[in-house]
Amino acid sequence: MQVGRWNHQTSNNSNSGTSTRASRSSGTSRNSGSSYSARPAAAGPAGRRYSSQGPQPSRFGRSSGPYGRAPMRSKYPPRGKGFGSFGTIESEIAKFKNNAVVTTKEEVFVPENAFSDFNINEHLKKNILAHGYTTPTPIQDKTIPHALLGHDIVGLAETGTGKTAAFLIPLIDKVVKQKDEKVLIMAPTRELAVQIEKELAGFAKGLGFRGMVAVGGTNIGPQISALKHNPAFVIGTPGRMKDLMERKALDLSTFSNVVLDEADRMMDMGFIDDMRFILGKMRKENRQTLFFCATMEKGVEKLIGDFLHNPMVISVRTRDTSKNIEQDIVRIPRGKEKFEVLVELMQNREFNKVLVFGRTKHGVERLAKDLSRRHIHAESIHGNKTYNARIRALEAFKTGQVVALVATDVAARGLDIPAVSHVINYDLPSTYEDYIHRVGRTGRASQKGIALTFIQDR
Repeated sequence: MQVGRWNHQTSNNSNSGTSTRASRSSGTSRNSGSSYSARPAAAGPAGRRYSSQGPQPSRFGRSSGPYGRAPMRSKYPPRGKGFGSFGTIESEIAKFKNNAVVTTKEEVFVPENAFSDFNINEHLKKNILAHGYTTPTPIQDKTIPHALLGHDIVGLAETGTGKTAAFLIPLIDKVVKQKDEKVLIMAPTRELAVQIEKELAGFAKGLGFRGMVAVGGTNIGPQISALKHNPAFVIGTPGRMKDLMERKALDLSTFSNVVLDEADRMMDMGFIDDMRFILGKMRKENRQTLFFCATMEKGVEKLIGDFLHNPMVISVRTRDTSKNIEQDIVRIPRGKEKFEVLVELMQNREFNKVLVFGRTKHGVERLAKDLSRRHIHAESIHGNKTYNARIRALEAFKTGQVVALVATDVAARGLDIPAVSHVINYDLPSTYEDYIHRVGRTGRASQKGIALTFIQDR
């Protein structure tokens, strides 16, 4: 865990995120898993192999089943910037072998603060406790004290570390104590915006202010009406916010607090111009900006340098993926249908809450229907679905009404889905960063999870 001041002097390296801290690096490493324990490939939590066939030689130093580890020298995937931008496929597959570390002694994080120690509203403290929060996570422990002092913040943390509470708690306290304060929160997806609003409602219960969600895919009329009630918190996606601004329904000149959650993802999705437009319309004097992301890229650095004032950089990242996630590949033998392998895996009882990632909207929809036809209850989430249909699918998965949720990368970031047993990369992600966020849907908090990536033998 490291805290420092932002020094906006970037190097010529396009991946220079670790060189922009004043005197400290972020502590991240893309391939920090050299100490991972060796384990038979593709074994489930109960030791069950994913194939009944005998072992085959593996170039990675252990024998494995035909759905286990496999060296690959093909140019797959052939489209986009893909994994080719990170080196050979074989080197990329090596990153997928980071098995969860099993140790007899694990370092325990001891926070410097308790929620009761923070100088915040007493009713808010009661709501935090009622919300199930007892001890701050590392990002909460380091971020909240600085946010309460009004500092601009850049928070770098692995997914599932409690970033939402890290910015909501100090901003709720600010709104309660200073009645004219307003907060704008930008998120990359509709689902994440709704999730943030739900957490806001829990923390702010009985404190006497309003919040609203402004997202696309829904009727804009009710959102315009909600804005007329002067909400203290406006949470939404950049595209819909810009639309509301152009309709004169959202006036940001009165907003002096802004949060960019999953900022790197918003840039990946092409929201950079909208983000700059929105930030440019906000109050410039005495503005507090909280900026959270999991990866630091060149465009992110530029945005920070342009819109944040001498921010605190708080990094609790020690590795790209949680140590609670066992990562492996599933080799699909030549002539074997990938779908049939997925069905075989899903028939194991250990696969009880599975998030399956595909590349295209149509492919995801078809895969969910094909699984349901094989009596594996599945729902889908993708960009062609209406907002309400996506929320229904997500709730069905959260509550256990369906075993599998098949999704495009719209579900890869920010969503907090409890107790996902497995993440399956049915189609390879386009980038290594997308891979990190996909597998981060499992192994959250102190739970263990398994991430499997399908590779077709050719």
